[in-house]
Formats: sequence, structure tokens, C-alpha cells
Amino acid sequence: MPEDVLRGIFKAYDIRGICPDELSPSAARGIGHAFAEWSAAKQIVMGRDMRPSGVFLADAFAEGVLAAGVDVIDIGLASTDLLYFASGHLDMPGAMLTASHNPAAYNGIKLCGPRAAPVGADSGLAEIAVRSTRGARSPVGGGRRGRGDLLDTFAAHVRSFVDVASLAPLRVVADTANGMGGYVLPAVFEPLPLDWELMYGELDGTFPNHPADPIQPENLSDLSERVLSTGADVGLAFDGDADRVFLVDERGRAVSGSLLTALVAQAMLRRSGPGPILHNLICSRAVPEAITEAGGQPLRTRVGHSYIKSEMARTGAAFGGEHSGHYYFADNFGADSGLIAALIALEQLSTVSVPLSELLAPLDRYASSGEINTPVADIDEVVGRVSEHFSGLAQDRLDGLTVDGGDWWFNLRPSNTEPLLRLNLEAPDTAAVNERVSEIRPLLA
Repeated sequence: MPEDVLRGIFKAYDIRGICPDELSPSAARGIGHAFAEWSAAKQIVMGRDMRPSGVFLADAFAEGVLAAGVDVIDIGLASTDLLYFASGHLDMPGAMLTASHNPAAYNGIKLCGPRAAPVGADSGLAEIAVRSTRGARSPVGGGRRGRGDLLDTFAAHVRSFVDVASLAPLRVVADTANGMGGYVLPAVFEPLPLDWELMYGELDGTFPNHPADPIQPENLSDLSERVLSTGADVGLAFDGDADRVFLVDERGRAVSGSLLTALVAQAMLRRSGPGPILHNLICSRAVPEAITEAGGQPLRTRVGHSYIKSEMARTGAAFGGEHSGHYYFADNFGADSGLIAALIALEQLSTVSVPLSELLAPLDRYASSGEINTPVADIDEVVGRVSEHFSGLAQDRLDGLTVDGGDWWFNLRPSNTEPLLRLNLEAPDTAAVNERVSEIRPLLA
């Protein structure tokens, strides 16, 4: 594997590439060996999603770990939040073989330290990348590969976040997009008093029905139609490795990750009492407002799980949310879980006598552009040009460029994987959003 290709698959938060051209068995074997060396652990827990390539990549990764003299506890098929739970429950580093929402040609590896501690570019992943490019090493050997099954234990853990007795017999439709939600959701929902239906629950890493990326509106159309045709109270849409969830209300309309963050944040504050709650910087302003109104202290963070997990550990926050559909819980080892967030939303809906759209209406306060991606040749030059154009307004560089225009704001961030700039803008209404976007677009050319 050429060093430039191997280094290219290491991203800010994980490892991801086309398989086997970029992420090959030999690369997975080297990464497994490097991760085992870096972790200095005696055992590593490993899981994989339903992609066909995951079988041989998991075998190769395990071979690298075993060659370093470290044992592997293989839990087999798993969602990413199940793997994080296993890491926390067993108190050992973990590796999840998945490419999340990426197309079928891709695969990847998400790594974590003991108790699901983050492993990102700033917390070990860069060093693992260097170690993995060193080529063949003399194997130590002696590691053993065993099997583990934590699905039922994980399902009980997820249910522990809600008062099961308070759940109403809501009509719920869950679209798991042939991803790992089809494996873990039934284990969680089976004992609950919910009237639930699974769409595309068959595990199929070729994604025959639609891409497993629920942040894209077109991938919610089947779920929306089913919610409307069955008169369901709510729809749940999961990504490929089932760590993210988006909601569809009873009208068939998508609920933003910001609104679910605000709803869950308020529920967690009622449960845990006043304290810090994290939200990333592209969340709607409604999120920090809702946190403050519920007696919490909103703390703004960079985008990305490794940053949020680190901040949760530093601040003692009970919960953190991202606009992209990731929701983090201190009582879940600081890791994210779409299933936990979904259950908390169902619990909140069960305790009121209004539909989901009305429950969320007080939190739906602003209009947004959605994420607008623009290819650019020179990211730094373009960001500098935009910053200069808005030099009279408050700005910060916590993550990309954020400009505060008073009753409107935007964030412009470079992609971690492509030569793109991502624009997210919020304003009081759609007309104001369109006006501000029209002002910014020419500056990106």
C-alpha cells in the first residue's frame, strides 16, 4: 500500500476509503497492529457493520492486533453505539469497521480508547497513522481472538435512559436503510409498549433501497410517505452504522438535528439538574436558548465527536448534541447514540397530548439555509476574502469562520475529506436567509 494512499484514508475523526483500492486488507492489518501498539492494551473489542467487505477487513484488522500480542474480543455485527458501549462496559479500547453513511464501495474504521474515549486526529489518530505506515514489523504473536455478545445488555442500557412505564403506545415507523439499525433497534424496542414498524430492516451493505444518509432530504421520502399513509406519530431515520438518527413528524416533515438536540437537552436537564450542556457551533441559536431556559449552561464546541467527547469529559456535561444528528450522553461513557436520543424523544412525546410538530413548535424559531457545499481551489484564500467582506461584524475562528450579524449568523467550514467549504446560515425568516446567502455566494467563486 503506497504511503500517500494509506495516509489519505486517515481523516479527522476516523479512517475511511474505497475498499479494497484504498482501504485494503493489508492496510487494515497494519492499522490493527499500529492501534494495538499505540493503545498498550491487553485486549481490544471489535465490531463491524453489514458491508460485505467488513468480513475480510475485520479478519485482517484482528490479525494485526493479534500479531502485536493483544487479544481481540469480537462482538461481530454491531452498530457503532453498540461498539462504544462495549468499549465502556468492558473498559477496553475498541474498533468499529464501518463507513457509516458512505456508499457501498467504502469502508472504514472508527477507533476509541477504553471506556469509549475519543481517538481523533488530535487524540491519537495521527500517531496511529504514522505507526501504520512503517511497513512490516516482526510479529510478537500470542494474541487470541474470542467472541462476545452484548446486544441484550446494550438494549437494556439504552432503555435505562427513559421511564419505560411512561411510554405511550405511539405508532412509530423506523427506516434503518438496510443498515445496522435493523439489528439493534428490534432488541431495544421489542419489550416496549410501542406500535412500531421497521422499514428496510434487512442487513444489506449494498443499500438497495436508498443511501443510508438521513441528513439528505431525498433519503427521507420513503419514511415520510409511510408515516403519512399509516397515520404514525413519528418516523425515525438511522444512518448505516445507526449512531445517528433524524426524526420525521406526523405531517411527514423532517425534524432538524438542532430541534432534537434542544428537545433532548431540556429532557436531560430535567433528569440531571442544572449544569453544562454542549452544542456544536452549527446548531441553531434555538439550542442554547432552550438550554438556558431549562436552567442549563450552553457551551459551544467545534464540530466532531472527538472534540465533543473531550469537552464532555472536561466540563462534566450531561449531554451534547450536533446538528448532524449525533447525540452524546455522559451516562453512555460520553459516547453518542441515536437510539438513546430517539427513546428520549418518544418519552417526551408520550407525556404530552399534542403531536410532535406541536411539541417542537416552541423550539422552531429561525430559518436556516441547510448545509451549502461549494468546491473551492484555495480554501484559505476564500475564507480570508469572506472574513474581510464582513470585517465590521463579530467573528471567531473556533471551527472555520463564524460571523455574527446580530439577528443572523453563518459558519463557513472546510470539509475534512474534500476541497469544499460548507456554509450554514441562520436568520429570522426564509427571505432573510435567501438575501444573506445571495450576498455570500459570489464571495465563494
